[in-house]
Amino acid sequence: MGDVYRDRLTGMQDEVAYREKPTPDPSTGPELHAHRFGDSAPFSLGIEEELLLVDEERRLCAVSERVLDEVSGPAAPRITSEIFAEQIELKTGICLGADEALAELREARLTIREAGFGLLGAGLHPADEPDQPRLVAKPRYEIVREDLGDLLRTPPCGLHVHVGIPDPETAVRIANAFRLYLPVLQALSANSPFRAGADSGHASARTQVVRSYPRFQVPRRFRDYEDFCRVADQLIAAAGVDDYTYIWWDVRPHPKLGTVEVRAVDVQTDAAGSAAVAALIQAIAATELERPTAPGLYRETLEESYFQAASHGLDAEILFDTDSPEPAREVARRVLDSVRPCARELGGEAALEEIERILRDGNGADVQRRVHQAVGMSGLLDHLAERTR
Repeated sequence: MGDVYRDRLTGMQDEVAYREKPTPDPSTGPELHAHRFGDSAPFSLGIEEELLLVDEERRLCAVSERVLDEVSGPAAPRITSEIFAEQIELKTGICLGADEALAELREARLTIREAGFGLLGAGLHPADEPDQPRLVAKPRYEIVREDLGDLLRTPPCGLHVHVGIPDPETAVRIANAFRLYLPVLQALSANSPFRAGADSGHASARTQVVRSYPRFQVPRRFRDYEDFCRVADQLIAAAGVDDYTYIWWDVRPHPKLGTVEVRAVDVQTDAAGSAAVAALIQAIAATELERPTAPGLYRETLEESYFQAASHGLDAEILFDTDSPEPAREVARRVLDSVRPCARELGGEAALEEIERILRDGNGADVQRRVHQAVGMSGLLDHLAERTR
């Protein structure tokens, strides 16, 4: 992170630290008001990768509890289970930039491999879909199991990126702005064209799976933090869940962590891809704070553009800042150019070279289809496992 930018962000953080926390409104839940915005440096990064666990034949393997029992070393605390026993989640700590996050993700992947377990990075397993997936026994997951029932058929693996935000109102403003970028982020990151051994016809079949779950959607625009709190509390009551973390919007303020969390993208096969997407998201957040985008598109329009990107990837036509659909590649190029100055200040410009590669060579879905055409499904699984290493 550049010194000038670091000083500016530190000043923002100090300013926020001295503000009084808002007085809770008795009509809204206390946990949303007891936020942690401003507790970490503005635009700090946190990444969560969901990866598939596979055996030597590259088939899904329900061993996440064994992984947690057997891994050791500095990265072990950052390795956690997910709802499916066939997947594992890797979490970075609070990082200042993409390079630091990348090092932590690579260390966690290496730790799992050295413990003797196989990993595969894709939004869905291209060939395997368990008849009876095994769910991890945790109280939180029991609530999800009761809620989703037979919808929990195959492990979907997403990439979640957290960006530290200095205060609640800025969090809502940045989250509102990110809604515009979701389709282009989807187009760049789509990495699940195959499902159950066949081409799904979508660049991100994972998106089609999770769209069958409740509360997986582009949220509406919020007027302010109080508006977000009221909507979240009402939705918590309607869903019969414990807190807002069961609201799985594509982007959401995360008061408990003091971040805005972008959840709308497929996990990337290699850790460098995950770090690159995170660097782009971090730079978008910083750019939006300096040069806010004027809101113009309705939620329904954004949802449709997001679907088009999930279906067609970089070949999609999406709406962004004009009244007419444009090729997603062109929008992505314009976004990348516009955020590059902030990426440079945040120390993420090198990581964005992977985004440049995606624009040249295609996203994960494009690569998977090319590999499958050349060497078949068995070769594709070997390719993904090797790249995930």
